[in-house]
Amino acid sequence: MKKVVAMLIGGLFVLVLSSTAFAGQRNYGCGLGTLVFGETDALLSQTLAGTTNGSFCSQWFGITSGTLNCNKYKSISSNEKINKFVADNMDNLAVDIARGQGEYLNTLVVLMDVSESDRAALYSKLQSNFKNIYTSDDVTSIDVVKNIEFVVKS
Repeated sequence: MKKVVAMLIGGLFVLVLSSTAFAGQRNYGCGLGTLVFGETDALLSQTLAGTTNGSFCSQWFGITSGTLNCNKYKSISSNEKINKFVADNMDNLAVDIARGQGEYLNTLVVLMDVSESDRAALYSKLQSNFKNIYTSDDVTSIDVVKNIEFVVKS
């Protein structure tokens, strides 16, 4: 009897592990369910993972702490690519923000990972807050990034 139970548990374990080898959709986010049920396209596994995540509120903890396969929120100013881009393109970016459109502004929002549907509103928001972003002629790129972050969050 012990052998049968051990074989069933072993078979189930192999089945679960093999299904995670074919990483698929992540319709259920991050959290405890993601760790327990893995990443799989199987509807049952995704349903159980989502239910587990919701039942134990593990996504809240995971996002806050950066654990449970969740990415901790990172501020715009901590992104090195954004900092370098703004530092290298201060003048051109200022022109685009003032106009509310342009290649440099588009590149910035792509680096910020803003969805296409939200970009027009962000362009307008940045344009209307230009004086709060470029506060003086000798403003630094670090200040510009922090000011953009403040405007985006407000």
